[in-house]
Amino acid sequence: MTAEMGYVTETDARLAAWDLFLETQGTLLCRLERELHAECGLPLTWYAVLLRLHDAPDRRLRMQELVGPLMITKSGITRLVDRMVAAGLIARTTCPSDRRGAFASLTEAGSATLQQATPIHRRGIYQHFGEHLTDDELRALTHVLTKLMASAPPRHHAPACLARTWDDS
Repeated sequence: MTAEMGYVTETDARLAAWDLFLETQGTLLCRLERELHAECGLPLTWYAVLLRLHDAPDRRLRMQELVGPLMITKSGITRLVDRMVAAGLIARTTCPSDRRGAFASLTEAGSATLQQATPIHRRGIYQHFGEHLTDDELRALTHVLTKLMASAPPRHHAPACLARTWDDS
């Protein structure tokens, strides 16, 4: 953005920060994806689904509950779940109270895969993110991100499960 377009330097700085935020997020997610896939053959979105199901009551969620947090379309989640069912990581069951609805649930194989993938994901988060921040920077970043999240309606929250790690304790 330039001054002749009517934007002031302050706006330019915000747009530059936004661009850097998006570029950094994309870069970090790509690194995490490559490592997870290389070391255990698991795409990052699959890890996210396994983690969400692990954390859900009875380790199952309705399909529509996976759509928003993963920022995937309804048809995209259907294809994703189909592939994960074929791999034996999750199971799909019909909803007894709504024949059009379906549940995705974590299988034993899915739970074992999640347990195998978690140390890889954690290590990547530390290596590519955590070790580059001082304690003060981490507190400042957490404060800023919390402030931004507080202004977003819950249905628009990003997929925390892509970054959060699973801990069985």
